Amino acid sequence: MASVEQVRAGISLANDKASESIGALQQAATAIEQAQTAFAAAAEGSTQSDAEQINAMFAQALRGINEVQQSVSSAMSSAESYANRL
Repeated sequence: MASVEQVRAGISLANDKASESIGALQQAATAIEQAQTAFAAAAEGSTQSDAEQINAMFAQALRGINEVQQSVSSAMSSAESYANRL
């Protein structure tokens, strides 16, 4: 069985990796926002329903990233609380 210090070190590593993932998710969100803006500019004035659907898909992708970021942040907070109770 691992010592308390080893468990805390493992939790710290997990939170470091989770923090890295939040940064990567933020970069992805920024890229999607840029893609959405570029598409909106390219499709400006379009009367095709596809353009609205594509914009909605970009918006859904951004919402999904935000949900994942919130879940990761919650997991990190819970892991810290767990480590503090050891």
